Amino acid sequence: MNETVAKKWRILVINGPNLNLLGQRETGIYGALTLADIETACRRKADTLGIAIDFFQSNHEGALVERIQAAAGVHDWIVINPAAYTHTSVAIRDALLAVNIPTIEVHLSNIHRREPFRHHSYVSDIAVGVIAGLGAEGYLYALEAGAQRLASKAGP
Repeated sequence: MNETVAKKWRILVINGPNLNLLGQRETGIYGALTLADIETACRRKADTLGIAIDFFQSNHEGALVERIQAAAGVHDWIVINPAAYTHTSVAIRDALLAVNIPTIEVHLSNIHRREPFRHHSYVSDIAVGVIAGLGAEGYLYALEAGAQRLASKAGP
């Protein structure tokens, strides 16, 4: 990728509640990797793609909303795993709509193969795409998709 173009591409990776416990909680569902492991893999992938990423996690809905709002004018793309807020947060949905930044929703597990209350997402219908059930690799695929979309908009 062109280094000049790549420098202006910034992707924000946001993680919701309880993802700070990855590697400890329900490893049969979420895997053995920690959130720090996922962040390291994302940073490596970002380097190979020539993009900059910021990584954020909070257990608090308001903090997630504020971080999304702060992305306006700074980030070109958002990758979000809203975790449990996927199924409950109109506030996160509204924040994503307000900043109007293309977004990919990511889930480690396949939420559609789990409990019925997890089948509904307040983010999916406003996201460019949804990646679910592919574990930590889903984050890497989301970064690739974001970088490809940004490159196609930038032109040759």
